[in-house]
Amino acid sequence: MRLVAIAFFALAAYIGIRSIWDLVTAVRPDESVPGIVLGAVSLVVMPALAWQKHVSANRLGSRALEADSKQTSLCTYLSAFLLIGLGANAVFGLWWADPAAGLAIAVLAAREGFGLWTEEDFC
Repeated sequence: MRLVAIAFFALAAYIGIRSIWDLVTAVRPDESVPGIVLGAVSLVVMPALAWQKHVSANRLGSRALEADSKQTSLCTYLSAFLLIGLGANAVFGLWWADPAAGLAIAVLAAREGFGLWTEEDFC
């Protein structure tokens, strides 16, 4: 669990620093049609997958699968921020929306990392 927390912290740091850099230097990202498609598909698929994992976890009495279902739910939020940032840039030309979405993703990743790091009941 702590290794996964470290991975979330590293992800948060990288995305956060890169997003701040892009905002400060006014880097204008290209439109990303594959990113928009991936975000849209994830936004549809992830909630259903999270629900199925939750149901299976309850049937099996598995805390590990329940935790995994929560991680999958987090992916739904990450997909939403990704889609908002990429879509606002592509449709409205709001270049800053992409790094702003990155900051939101960094905050969620850091929060999730903190939650895993402070978890004491692994069983």
